[in-house]
Amino acid sequence: MPSHRYRDVFSRVEVPLTERDWPTHRLTAAPLWVPVDLRDGNQALAEPMDPDRKRRFFELMVSMGYKEIEVGYPSASQTDHDFVRLIAESDIAPDDVTIVVFTPARRDLIERTVASIRGIRNPVVIHMYTATAPTWRDMVLGYGEADLKQLILAGGRDVREFAGDLPNVRFEFSPEVFNLTEPDYVLDICDAMTDLWDATPERPVILNLPATVEVATPNVYADQIEYMHKNLARRDAVILSVHPHNDRGTGIACAELAVLAGAQRVEGCIFGNGERTGNVDIATLALNLHAQGIDPMIDFSDIDEIRRTVEYCNRIEVHARHPYVGDLVHTAFSGTHQDAIKKGFAEHRARAAAEGRPDHEVEWRVPYLPIDPADIGRDYDAVIRVNSQSGKGGIAYLLETEYGVELPRRLQIDFARHVQHHADATGAEITATQLWDVFGSTYLPPTSDAAAVELLAYDIAERAGRTHTAITLRLDGCEHVTDHTEVGPVEALTAALDARGIHVDVVSLHQTSVGSGNESDALTLLEHRYPGGSRWTAGQGRSVLAATMSAVIAAANSIHTPAPVASVG
Repeated sequence: MPSHRYRDVFSRVEVPLTERDWPTHRLTAAPLWVPVDLRDGNQALAEPMDPDRKRRFFELMVSMGYKEIEVGYPSASQTDHDFVRLIAESDIAPDDVTIVVFTPARRDLIERTVASIRGIRNPVVIHMYTATAPTWRDMVLGYGEADLKQLILAGGRDVREFAGDLPNVRFEFSPEVFNLTEPDYVLDICDAMTDLWDATPERPVILNLPATVEVATPNVYADQIEYMHKNLARRDAVILSVHPHNDRGTGIACAELAVLAGAQRVEGCIFGNGERTGNVDIATLALNLHAQGIDPMIDFSDIDEIRRTVEYCNRIEVHARHPYVGDLVHTAFSGTHQDAIKKGFAEHRARAAAEGRPDHEVEWRVPYLPIDPADIGRDYDAVIRVNSQSGKGGIAYLLETEYGVELPRRLQIDFARHVQHHADATGAEITATQLWDVFGSTYLPPTSDAAAVELLAYDIAERAGRTHTAITLRLDGCEHVTDHTEVGPVEALTAALDARGIHVDVVSLHQTSVGSGNESDALTLLEHRYPGGSRWTAGQGRSVLAATMSAVIAAANSIHTPAPVASVG
């Protein structure tokens, strides 16, 4: 790894601020959110959005509650220009939604941008940008510090000339690559822009400070933001905004620390689409606040529909492990995780019942699930899934949630061994249906064709004031009828089996059901002794008695060794 070719951030730009306040601050409210999917995210797509996709994405953002949306780069793309005109000529933008348009600091492009917004009744922000970092000045733009400042101010004057008389328009400036620009230089330019645009608390200017390419740990970006926050002129007339990218994988941390450091507004993309490794993910940022008890002010109650729309518009799938929205983020395969989640759900339901409140109103503290999946429209069906890494708790949870079957702890342990063997043999995830099939083949009585012991009938009658139970068994193909007095059917069956040399020593019986409601079957779980220890069997039937008799027959078949078939010859 040729790491010697790279310099750390401290040797590339002065990092200000040695006395910092942000580490002592706490997040207490949501910042102003600005999704830039339709501009910055759109520029990052192999196939930019067509008009239908742009409109569908915009309507999604509106329905989620975003109040400021960057809709495009009207001077760079006819599609973007036409979409801005659609907003001007239709009612797709509610009155309380601010429309943001993007332009470089070039007179002809600024003029075209302003022309595109004419007729829009909503509040509008014209967002002008220029790269300011030394490498960009020297290598890309070919300007020194003074000349670049004059170019930026000239762009600012053009914006004021073309749009200064529009009462619904405010201005935004981004010193692109802010995080690699000398602090005093970028501070000087920003102060010059707020002066030029006459920023006031009533008509504030947005100063947006991008981490255009991530180059340092998040604390460095926080220091840079706090330096600007403490030193900007007209601070009460400035909305301090950030626009982190994710090149180091720390875009979310940069945004959170930047808000602690004084930022009031965050630009990013829903689920983090953007150039290279993406823009900051404003969905994850918002749900991080939700998980801390802070209202994110955005509606994520149907996150799967949000994901479907974003995937359609971007033509990019969201990763299965993406925070909050991925298919597997609320799923546990690990046995220890499953056991903790199962117990957590049980405690949650018990606490809700004790408090006399619905489950969704009591404090959430289920292990391994930072938020209740139901908050974002997910059900609990996929919370626990079973594979070779799973344990008894997850298996029991899945049987209970899918079939209503509650397994006693000792049976959970026994059944887990059988499931583990099946999972190891197949190497695949086991569905609830497959789990029930394994349960049936392990514990329920064999079919009549395969059974050595069958219960053909049991009849209960009163004769001379005494209860008689007749048991009819088929054992190794031969029928046997016995009569039993003053005992219940289960005791009669075990006595009939005992008379044929099959001793079913019942340790415990557990009653549960398969499914719910009037159509559910009874299920009896039976533990019995045998010379090597204890075994479990099960029986299923329309009544508890039928299920119990079936469980005893299953036990008899697990004990009995069929008689050898006599050879003929």
